[in-house]
Amino acid sequence: MNDAPVATLKMVTLDCGDPEASATFWSALLGWTVVHAEKDYAMLQGPSSALGFGRVENYQRPEWPNTKGSKQFHFDLAVDDLDAAAKAAVQLGATVPDEQPGETWRVLLDPAGHPFCLTNAANWG
Repeated sequence: MNDAPVATLKMVTLDCGDPEASATFWSALLGWTVVHAEKDYAMLQGPSSALGFGRVENYQRPEWPNTKGSKQFHFDLAVDDLDAAAKAAVQLGATVPDEQPGETWRVLLDPAGHPFCLTNAANWG
């Protein structure tokens, strides 16, 4: 049996209402370069993969907490200081929902409503 992977993940693309705004937020948060930005599509390039944003007409934000099964994905991002990272993310345009299910991470919402988690980098080994 061949253990080689069938595919390699190169990009994740997220639906949103404003690709340029989403690209600006995630670029500032991750330090990745915006390589394309226009009304209907934007893309960031990271060290080994890319993150895309596609405009959906009448886009509806996912819910948090996820009571109706509308959460489309979430990122877990490793940070050195949860409070400082959450503050920086909010300054960039994220929001902090009231529902916080744990003590060792923070759930935030990007400008398009997608939840993401800030986690303590030390826990990742």
